Amino acid sequence: MLAVMATTYRCPQDGARADVTSLTWCCPVCRGPWDLDFESAGPLRPGDLPGRVNSLWRYEEVLPLSSPATTLGEGRTPLVPLTGTVSAKLDFLMPTLSFKDRGAVMLAELARRLAPERVVADSSGNAGTAVAAYCARAALPCTVYVPEGTSPKKTEQIRAHGARLEIVPGDREATARAARTAADAPGTFYASHVFNPYFLHGTKTYVYELWEDLGGRLPDAIAVPVGNGTLLLGAALATAELLAQGLIDTRPALIAVQAEAVSPLAAAFHAGAEDLLGVPAGATASPTLAEGIAIPRPPRARAILAAVRESGGTFLTVTEDRIRAAQLDLAARGFYVETTGVACWAAVGGWTDRSVVVPLCGAGLKTGLAA
Repeated sequence: MLAVMATTYRCPQDGARADVTSLTWCCPVCRGPWDLDFESAGPLRPGDLPGRVNSLWRYEEVLPLSSPATTLGEGRTPLVPLTGTVSAKLDFLMPTLSFKDRGAVMLAELARRLAPERVVADSSGNAGTAVAAYCARAALPCTVYVPEGTSPKKTEQIRAHGARLEIVPGDREATARAARTAADAPGTFYASHVFNPYFLHGTKTYVYELWEDLGGRLPDAIAVPVGNGTLLLGAALATAELLAQGLIDTRPALIAVQAEAVSPLAAAFHAGAEDLLGVPAGATASPTLAEGIAIPRPPRARAILAAVRESGGTFLTVTEDRIRAAQLDLAARGFYVETTGVACWAAVGGWTDRSVVVPLCGAGLKTGLAA
């Protein structure tokens, strides 16, 4: 029996619905990503948290799954100051060395309960390593599609967890297309960190941890690197839930950071658009050190743009030189972080007028130093 507290998948574009126990990975009408109609088990009471399990599962009231069998102890990463106003959350200390564990454990746990014949995923690296690890934990056969040029350390990690690795010629978009074709095969669970909303309900725990560690409040702003927007959309979910529960008075601004070389969302935001600005269907990403956010056509673009605007936030972009400098600067402070994970520090590290938290999303050992 599938123990979930959600009701249905729902398409935000046309209202189509599907049962959460199905293997339907996208809206059958528009082929877009699902949202989740979700009713929490009850209000989250701060006084109930002491003594609970020291992982993201301590926030069980607000999660769409409970009592997981696939956990690796993910979550509850440290929050440390970098300057007087900027703090860093060390999500590179997760079991697979990136923040993607927050969502991957949700997907693997859901898949375990659905018992599909196979699991497929696509990734520029970190989501793939996370899904591979948690599928190994759940004893699920897993195939991970990655673009050519993916960091050898990431592909090594995927293989080490026992997943089948499919290296796709071309960029991240070509990889996604290959995985989605495979996902249409009967008996397949598509562990998509983009299309499956359970992943977003995992990433939202990042903000619940901030709220708890800051004594029941949040910083003025939360900066996140944005490619497909899974951490940002999770943050938007959490801040909305905390506000609705009366646990915060105002929502922090969401600061979305993109590499200047691949910044379709920033361009749309600053043009006042509600969606991407005419990105060609076959568009490929320009080279950037921030490979994890080099996404020219994010499927949840409309939701990302709306979330940033609703929060009173903005989009910032960073050059390749600033990414290089930020990685070295963090390393000099004791934090060896991969190039995608330093983008936010590159963007807001000099802020002094308001408090902001940046995620250090992935370990530097995954990609090495920027050339």
